[in-house]
Amino acid sequence: MAADVRTHPIDRAYLRLERARPEARWDTGGIAYLSGPPPRLEDFRAYVGAHLPRLPMLTHRLERTARPPVWRPDETFTLERHVHEVGSAGPDASRPPLETALETALGAPLPRDTPWGVWLVHGAARDEYAICYRFDHVCQDGVAAALAFRTLLGTGEPARRPPPAPPRRADRLRRTAVALGLGAKFAFDVLTVPGRRPAAPFVPSGRRRLLRARVPLERLRNIGAVRGVSANDAHLTALAGVLDRWSREAGVGLRRVSALLPVDARGPDEEQTWGNRTFAVPVRLPLSEDSPSRRLELVAEQTSAVKRSSRRQAIHDLVRYMPAGPTAWYMRQITSPDVTAMMATSVPLAEGGALGATNVTGAALLPLLLPGHLFGVGLAFFGDRAEASFLVDHALPLGERLPGLWTDAVEELERNLAPPA
Repeated sequence: MAADVRTHPIDRAYLRLERARPEARWDTGGIAYLSGPPPRLEDFRAYVGAHLPRLPMLTHRLERTARPPVWRPDETFTLERHVHEVGSAGPDASRPPLETALETALGAPLPRDTPWGVWLVHGAARDEYAICYRFDHVCQDGVAAALAFRTLLGTGEPARRPPPAPPRRADRLRRTAVALGLGAKFAFDVLTVPGRRPAAPFVPSGRRRLLRARVPLERLRNIGAVRGVSANDAHLTALAGVLDRWSREAGVGLRRVSALLPVDARGPDEEQTWGNRTFAVPVRLPLSEDSPSRRLELVAEQTSAVKRSSRRQAIHDLVRYMPAGPTAWYMRQITSPDVTAMMATSVPLAEGGALGATNVTGAALLPLLLPGHLFGVGLAFFGDRAEASFLVDHALPLGERLPGLWTDAVEELERNLAPPA
């Protein structure tokens, strides 16, 4: 591999966002829950080090002062700087010790020259522990992070992605026109409407917490199968129900809400990449629609357009050829709370996982909580389970209600779509 790897325009757009909001947290990642006795820290560091040859990007650092910034081999790389251990600070009758330790790992700072970190997390029990992996979003996106999960812990196959069509000279003009037209449409979609911004529903505390809900993956798939759509469409529809109910219970008015949906734009040979290769698309969540089945139809109408082969090919072309200036402008617009209210990402992780003799029993995403957004939500597919995780600020009103509201919304969708007896 080349010694220096140029950053993608999407990476440079994230760097601009970080410079504009240095007080914000720009890290994301995931958590794996394991059953069995945890390894010693020195053994865990050796385990991670043995897998790094398959993840060479993790031994590089971002040279921010270069123009443009580049990834370079980190001559000062040490496992001690990246692999850590954390335990429960003390007994807390209201929360499991493992969860309090995870919150410590979630709040640990990522130094500027250390774009990723792994925490071995202990609770009070001797037969359970967790692995927390966090990274600066300029370092990776969700698809690359899923690769890191499968390399370190997973036993499943990589996610299948629709490959882009091979370029042909005869198609070049048509594909250019389609990509330019799609770029213009997305630019129009993220234009902010002039006027007074509605008051923020809360003042962020800067402290984050992770909340989780789990259902069998087959339930989401069955909901989608009734309308011929995906499990993620069912999840987004349930999310609309969550926001509708949360808004009424918390007394926070939400007139219109769009979720920021990352779309993978990698080629078949690009699973191992530095930085980001996802394109952000806004999806309007139909809060004002009372019928859950109608909500599902409205969500699917928007996501089906992105799934069409021609549309996906155009997104691939946009990501490959979009210049840095327009990319930075689009990223600034799409992440603004005037345009979207949350990041909603879904990632297929693996069919199973293990670390030595201990097995992975569950996995949760740490979605990106963008400045001004209500929360970040991630849907992880691991084995036969779907786990929705909500990353919220401690100051969010009734934030602890979100996982239960999501489970209720999934059940409501099932009842509404079930055939009559």
